[in-house]
Amino acid sequence: MPNHLESITKNISKSLNKNIHIKYIEPLGGGCINQVSKLTDDHGSRWLLKENTPHLLEMFIAEAQGLQEIQQSNSIRVPEVICYGETSKKSYLVLEYIDLSTKNNSERMAEKLALMHSYHSPQFGWYRDNNIGETPQSNQHSHSWVTFWQEQRLLPQLNLALKNGYPKTSYDNGIKLLENIHMFFSSYQPAPSLLHGDLWGGNKAYDNSSEPVIFDPAVYYGDRETDIAMTELFGGFDATFYAAYKNHYPLDAGYRVRKRLYNLYHILNHYNLFSGGYASQAANMTKQLLAEISG
Repeated sequence: MPNHLESITKNISKSLNKNIHIKYIEPLGGGCINQVSKLTDDHGSRWLLKENTPHLLEMFIAEAQGLQEIQQSNSIRVPEVICYGETSKKSYLVLEYIDLSTKNNSERMAEKLALMHSYHSPQFGWYRDNNIGETPQSNQHSHSWVTFWQEQRLLPQLNLALKNGYPKTSYDNGIKLLENIHMFFSSYQPAPSLLHGDLWGGNKAYDNSSEPVIFDPAVYYGDRETDIAMTELFGGFDATFYAAYKNHYPLDAGYRVRKRLYNLYHILNHYNLFSGGYASQAANMTKQLLAEISG
């Protein structure tokens, strides 16, 4: 066993209040940011280990606290947080290992997400900042959703995009949009709902009882439409899911337009993380939103 895993094992033992001995370490695929492994002890108990460089410990702490925030809502299953910490070589997060099923239970997923979105806070934001992918995400509390979305979502992504080579004309259009997004909220006042924050198809699954599970969150309190919008961005959620969600927690008619505003944040973030064609996609989305305002 690598030396740094001895320290991790001690932390797991301390958290579980019993001595464990790791017998198997199995690397898992699917992690584009972190190194992910399955740990198995000599009694067959298993845990999920996520590792990265030492300076990213705060990212893991924020993820752990986000999972705990969702867990406290008593709404939808998330992996139990076991422990987190750092060694001389790695920062890490240890989670409950959940056996996942290939079964699909879209109605149950919709019901559970609607329940999570019904868990509210007095203000938008969260008590700490976190990350969207590897990008820092500010969550300073605000009583104004429009101000929050302007100052803590679109503006940081636009400024970062400009540094990364985003065309100045596209940036200027983004600023123009930012200054006018209040127009999308003239008859709609969202509540500060508990959000997953990064809800694409790869961050949801079902356990062996067909109960929904969500993971890898970027938690904050905001307009629940942002979560639903992201489910539409990269696919993975079927028509049954949307019909069931709307039955449990109907969406405002203006969602049809606002979902583009919300997904612009994620497309800009993808440009900042991966560059490429996301720049033109973000620029086109911005033009479409500006046309809605001028129209």
